[in-house]
Amino acid sequence: NKPYGRSEGGRSDKPRFGENKPYGRSEGGRDDNRRFGENKPYGRNEGGRDDNRRFGENKPYGRSEGGRDDKPRFGENKPYGRSEGGRGEQPRFGEGKTYANRDERRQGGSPKVIKAKKLQVRAPSSKILDKSQRLRETRVDLDQLEPVRLQKALAASGAGSRREVEELIEAGLITVNGKVAELGDRVGPQDRVMVKGHPVKLKWADRLPRIIMYHKQEGEIVSRADPEGRVTVFDRLPQAKSSRWVAIGRLDINTSGLLLMTTSGELANRMMHPSFEMEREYSVRVLGELTPEIMKEMVAGVQLEDGPAQFLRVYQSGGVDDDKANKWVNVVIKEGRNREVRRMFEHFGLTVSRLIRIRFGNIGLPGRLKRGQFYELNEAEVAAVMKWAGLTSTGQVRRG
Repeated sequence: NKPYGRSEGGRSDKPRFGENKPYGRSEGGRDDNRRFGENKPYGRNEGGRDDNRRFGENKPYGRSEGGRDDKPRFGENKPYGRSEGGRGEQPRFGEGKTYANRDERRQGGSPKVIKAKKLQVRAPSSKILDKSQRLRETRVDLDQLEPVRLQKALAASGAGSRREVEELIEAGLITVNGKVAELGDRVGPQDRVMVKGHPVKLKWADRLPRIIMYHKQEGEIVSRADPEGRVTVFDRLPQAKSSRWVAIGRLDINTSGLLLMTTSGELANRMMHPSFEMEREYSVRVLGELTPEIMKEMVAGVQLEDGPAQFLRVYQSGGVDDDKANKWVNVVIKEGRNREVRRMFEHFGLTVSRLIRIRFGNIGLPGRLKRGQFYELNEAEVAAVMKWAGLTSTGQVRRG
């Protein structure tokens, strides 16, 4: 006589779990509780397939009846997409473009020139480091600097080349301290110079210059500008802050080896001028028979198209190629005329297949300095070079 008690037959009157309740079992034994999603949005239909649409069906960029995504492939129907032939419509690099010079070509997207790598060396001794630090911090009083020619001072300050400055002086477009300048005038740090009515701040060397040794590669030219857009050594080397690199001598496009660069114009002129007779030594690979008689004639001197020429020394370096047709010799010369070494061998019917400069003055090409690398001399080494060249730390000629 209690709710949900047992009936006479022994069965509990308590309804089973879910009987006569929402989603209970039907007479056939099936739960009235609908399956997940039936008669609901994206539920199952009578065929057993979910009404929930597949991802992307009937949606933008969904799948078409053939099973392909309606989303266009990358670049289809877009600028520079793919044409029917499968080739990209985007023009290849440089197609249809012309470049008047190297600068214009670079602005149009020419590949960046790979910079030369710096040679890594061990740190010098503490004594050399201390000396280099003192030299790096030393500055010369500008009042102690001697006056220099006007065109030289303006050229060093970026006003133009010496020839261009001379033309401006002759045209009366340059004044010094309010007076029209003349050829031969000299200026010092305290002088006021104006070019075409605009003041020019003159730059003066009050510290040690910089010097680097670069192992030039074949195919590079020693020039600041090339109308053909070829790679120059100045493209390869790092820029010099507040100054510019000056090449000490030149090497033609087919010659490799030691190339010295400095920020001191005086040092460059000193080492290149014929009156100082700086020795240049080359390693030459010669195709042909170089007899002792020919070597003697080379030292005695021969007559070339532009005048007499001779080697100071000629000696075999011992290197012989596998085919024994090419032999290596070393030659020493004091001049630096255009292709003089090659023309000397051609005079005797010999062909120079390789030419490498291994020494300039008292500076030799280090064996560890590989092609395309450079090494910057420390301050102690630079001071030694300036002293050897007979110059002060600022490039003035030493007296006494």
